[in-house]
Amino acid sequence: MLVDSHCHLDFPEFEPQRDEVVARAREAGVGHMVTISTRVRKFPSSVLPIAERYPEVTCSVGTHPHYASEERNIPLPDIVAFTRHPRVVAIGEAGLDYFYDKSAREDQQTVFRKHIAAARQTGLPLVIHTRDAEEDTAAILAEEMAKGPFKALLHCYTSNRSLAEAALELGLYISFSGILTFPKSGELRELAATVPLDRLLVETDSPYLAPPPYRGKTNEPSFVRFTARVLAEAKGVSEAELAAATTDNFFRLFAKAKAAAGGGAS
Repeated sequence: MLVDSHCHLDFPEFEPQRDEVVARAREAGVGHMVTISTRVRKFPSSVLPIAERYPEVTCSVGTHPHYASEERNIPLPDIVAFTRHPRVVAIGEAGLDYFYDKSAREDQQTVFRKHIAAARQTGLPLVIHTRDAEEDTAAILAEEMAKGPFKALLHCYTSNRSLAEAALELGLYISFSGILTFPKSGELRELAATVPLDRLLVETDSPYLAPPPYRGKTNEPSFVRFTARVLAEAKGVSEAELAAATTDNFFRLFAKAKAAAGGGAS
């Protein structure tokens, strides 16, 4: 069994074929998927209904850094209130994106810290998006962890070794996407090989970042197997061992998903 720890099933690319996408994932051995929120205000109408519809799907609630300025003033209690739903198993994705800078950096940092507070308060893991913001991400994580522990995952990891080491030192997990499979991702595969097996997860970040042999097409959760295969090669373990480890890691980190999935890994 594999878990796609990060996909966006509410995105328009999946609208006409969502049932088929979930069915293909099931047939490919993907036993669980987390559909990730990007806007709290749209969460009740877009993300949550999908998690309620499919037994294999749970969800997160949060604000992507692209929309941090738009949702800066959403109160922390509002985010926390959504987590009481049994299908909500994580906070985020939240973090810092200095590559696109679609929101003011101050707003991104404020919203990131608010989501860390939500993770700390609820005990749910925070799904972190970071791009071209390694120093500030590491600093905020260290500062906030000193205030009180929280669980978190750096998703779709493409950052440097320094941030990875800092995150691991703080007890965080790291997830790799289809980017790991790209021909020019040799350095990323070398980094992935150094991440302890008990801190790894896999994801698609679909509908984006489809791995070969589907590069350039719409990505979907069933394709997570290709990332898992390359990650297994990088770690020097069998595909079965990698699948078992990443699935166990997922249900350990996303503990609430275990109940939602009817018991967790098998």
